[in-house]
Amino acid sequence: MAPHRKTPRSAAVYLLTQILGEGRLLAELVQNGALEGLDPADRARAQRLASDTLRGLERADRILSKHMRKTPPLFVHNVLRLGTVELCTGGDAHGIVNDAVNLVAANKRAQALKGMVNAVLRKVAQHGPEEWKILRVPRLPKWLRGPLVAAYGPEQMGRIEQVQFATPPLDITPKSADQAPDLADALGGQVIMGGTVRLQNAGQVSLLPGFADGQWWVQDVAAALPVRLLGDVSGQTVLDVCAAPGGKTMQLAAGGAHVTALDISENRLKRVYENLDRTQLSAAVQAGNALDHQGAYDAIVLDAPCSATGTIRRHPDLPYSKDGAKFGDLFALQAQLLDHAVSLLAAGGRMVYCTCSLFPDEGECQIDDLLARNPSISVDRSALDRDDIDPAWITSEGGLRLTPDILADQGGMDGFYMCVLTKAS
Repeated sequence: MAPHRKTPRSAAVYLLTQILGEGRLLAELVQNGALEGLDPADRARAQRLASDTLRGLERADRILSKHMRKTPPLFVHNVLRLGTVELCTGGDAHGIVNDAVNLVAANKRAQALKGMVNAVLRKVAQHGPEEWKILRVPRLPKWLRGPLVAAYGPEQMGRIEQVQFATPPLDITPKSADQAPDLADALGGQVIMGGTVRLQNAGQVSLLPGFADGQWWVQDVAAALPVRLLGDVSGQTVLDVCAAPGGKTMQLAAGGAHVTALDISENRLKRVYENLDRTQLSAAVQAGNALDHQGAYDAIVLDAPCSATGTIRRHPDLPYSKDGAKFGDLFALQAQLLDHAVSLLAAGGRMVYCTCSLFPDEGECQIDDLLARNPSISVDRSALDRDDIDPAWITSEGGLRLTPDILADQGGMDGFYMCVLTKAS
């Protein structure tokens, strides 16, 4: 039998097996060549298929359990899961079932189960779409959902999970906020929250007008806010800590700042170089441990390493690649980074601390603790006095808490915490 040709579906099954079996991250797999051999459109489709399957995993497993006496090997299970999600969301039954059977037939360890796969998916094709519609919105794994329900309550958690279940829109940041209305018209999008352009059903990013010549970059609306909270940075020396992949660095550079983009990973900094080159913006890019960095800066952006629990709507693999065991180490590192960043901030300087996390331990609690141990630092509450910020999002210590269910009717946003700090003169 000839080797099975790589297709978007076969690549998606491989991604699912690595994520669910080995705890790998989707972005890491793609970066390491998992989709090599596919053209850009098929790469995008493979990632979309894997992501859609992860979002609908609970529903798929509930439907499949009715048609199987026991759970099959992971590879076969993932073929069935992918097929079930496609069948239940409007895919062509004939092509989906045939591809699934061929995938299993091409795998020597699994080929004996091709008849079972054919029979199960044909049953799913008959009744699955109706069952799919009445099943509950998939929930996060218990290890993650429990503490988030404790923080936000079951009702808001349900709204967050509803947003996470849907395929998110694409947010882009123009080089200049003034360009946002024209860019939205050109791309068929809408301008939201201070200059982000949101696109529904954007398609292949690299083919969109303005991407190749660097007029904009992809950046969730919540991730774009921290730099905007700093206001005018023109002429200022600004340190972007943990800078990769470079969205905030580009914002700062486009605003006229003299930016130092610092990240511990030389590999991740390749994306920063690529993005700066494409957008024709400049920054001093440095690889190194932020805790060893020295200097004095007018402003600092500290987007600290975190659990990334706020980004699950865009990265549905995260709950399956982590189990919370190392979160305590992240909390300690965030405190260390905050203290060191304060030492790098010039007198009278401003710093925005942010994390793409839903855990208060990585946001509100970090700022409370910082203020208690460092009397030279205060919160600049005036930074949040903006038309695009609802006062209900402002927390007691003066930070901004964004959750995925904000703008839910437009596709939501990443969960983020951010706070603007000032150092005494």
